[in-house]
Amino acid sequence: MNLDTGTTISHHLIKAGLISEKQFLHAKRVKNKLAKNKTLLNTMLSLEYFTEEQLNSVLRKINLIVRIGDLLVELGYITTEQLENALRIQRDPKVNKKIGEILIELRYIKEKQLIQILSSQLGFHYCEPDFNKIDKSLLNDIQPNLCDEYKFIPIETKEDTVFIACLDPSDKIILQVATNSFHCKITPVICCQNALQETINKFKYYKNKNTVNTLLSKEQCIINQVEEILYTAIQQDASDIHIETLQDKIRVRFRRDGVLFFFKYYDKEIGPSLIGRLKVLSQADISERRRHQDGKFEFTDPSSGAVIDIRCSFYISIHGEKVCLRLLKRKALFLNIDETAMAPVVLDRFKQDALDIPTGVVLITGPTGSGKTTTLYSCIDYLNSNEVSIITAEEPVEYIIDGIIQCSLNAKIGVTFEETLRHMVRQDPDVIVLGEIRDNQSAEAAIQAALTGHKVLTTFHTEDTIGGLLRLMNMNIESFLISSTVISVLAQRLLRRVCLDCAQPYQPTLQELLRFNLQTSDIQSGNFRTGTGCENCSYTGYQGRIGVYELLVLNERVKDAILSNRPSFEIRRISIETSGLITLQEDGIDKAALGLTTLTEVQRMLPRVEKPRPLQEIRRLGQNYFL
Repeated sequence: MNLDTGTTISHHLIKAGLISEKQFLHAKRVKNKLAKNKTLLNTMLSLEYFTEEQLNSVLRKINLIVRIGDLLVELGYITTEQLENALRIQRDPKVNKKIGEILIELRYIKEKQLIQILSSQLGFHYCEPDFNKIDKSLLNDIQPNLCDEYKFIPIETKEDTVFIACLDPSDKIILQVATNSFHCKITPVICCQNALQETINKFKYYKNKNTVNTLLSKEQCIINQVEEILYTAIQQDASDIHIETLQDKIRVRFRRDGVLFFFKYYDKEIGPSLIGRLKVLSQADISERRRHQDGKFEFTDPSSGAVIDIRCSFYISIHGEKVCLRLLKRKALFLNIDETAMAPVVLDRFKQDALDIPTGVVLITGPTGSGKTTTLYSCIDYLNSNEVSIITAEEPVEYIIDGIIQCSLNAKIGVTFEETLRHMVRQDPDVIVLGEIRDNQSAEAAIQAALTGHKVLTTFHTEDTIGGLLRLMNMNIESFLISSTVISVLAQRLLRRVCLDCAQPYQPTLQELLRFNLQTSDIQSGNFRTGTGCENCSYTGYQGRIGVYELLVLNERVKDAILSNRPSFEIRRISIETSGLITLQEDGIDKAALGLTTLTEVQRMLPRVEKPRPLQEIRRLGQNYFL
């Protein structure tokens, strides 16, 4: 008869004298009356039949043959749904990972927490493998590919026992593979995933270094490693690459859909060569390691032939240099204004009351990586015609648009922001595009250009639309100049889009209903969805991103509030009441109700300045019924 994990452990607790049969049956009846996520062991702990220390003592003494996932569920560390999702991913033939690895990658449990459970509750010892300290004679009896496949490595031998470090010491397959390799008693110890993988990688290098024909020159090896990083990042549709020099290793991470994901560790010894190769490509000073630097280069994707513009930033840290690479796909930057995810009414207002107005300043605001530059280029494309003269000052030019005059600033040769602005107004432009307002000088330049009858488009780093106006005031721009020149502020963010291949209907929790001011009727009329994770979305549940927008058109009431130096909350209240302002959070809630993103993303990414209005009111204002 197959018993569930809780019942199996309970029988051992009865044998140990911690509970009686009567208490066991009583606990089962109580569990059945409680919430579904309450396990049998948790129920007995709540009933104070025994302590956690007593439970751990029993678990260490018995040779419990249960899956680690089932044990984690029974102990209350993960839910049944999380385990089922992880097991579904593990069943994929292309996924060759242990259940513990998958649970950690999905962030259902932390690695240190998993190690603590395996160590304290199953009695396994913890060890941090170090390739320099392991017994090298053991490596003659095993191949590195086998260690990499089953995630273990031998570390030492004592008498007739070989000790192996692994991620899951309870995995019987690992023990069998190790036994077949060494033909003696095997004792597993638990270790961290990163330390294990680093040791296995060093083992691979150690095994291959004597095979001269397979070794590349050091220079060619570095070139290949750089190309591997770039190619993999492009294949995974990453927007940024972070190459970080840590205390004892080089860590590479990719930012995909706004979230950082770990890619690979490298030995710290190759760090200077790896970063030096990137400096050569980006024409930075390879000998300079004490100052921050910038650069750029082009990389051709070998699979598609597409040319990727890569901006490099070299940053000095206490452990060495850190490199951040921004990958700019030329087609991705070019987006028709009608293809944005703005609500129809908001898009029409933005065109008619901001872009079609012949003079004034249009601000596009948001933090780094929120899509401001893409929206800016979309606005330029909308305004571009034979009857309009458009001139830009950018640092740097990220996308070349036919029919407009673009200038890439370069302070090294004297092409500064101040010098360029002075000459721009002499070129008889209709539209002036400033890549970004960074300081008081650039803010004043934008205002002065608008005062002389020009249309000015620019980006700004602020949290929302009201924040854009307040930051101009903090830059000592007079209130009457702001009210008379700024015609519109568009704030935006990018939220991860629900993967269409694994999207499932989702029921918002009571806490989410209260937080986002949702009614039960909204659940019935809405289409809330969440991604369960699949191969196409790398098991994240998200694929691609969608924009959320907050448009403020300065009417007379808002201008009066600015002239009167009213506080931010009052300017925001007036904007909502008189200009039809839909906040970033409200637009995010609407898109979550349409199944385009999730309420989790709304909570993670969007500022909450005040209680959102009811969903039906938001939809009435935006008439947002697109899919």
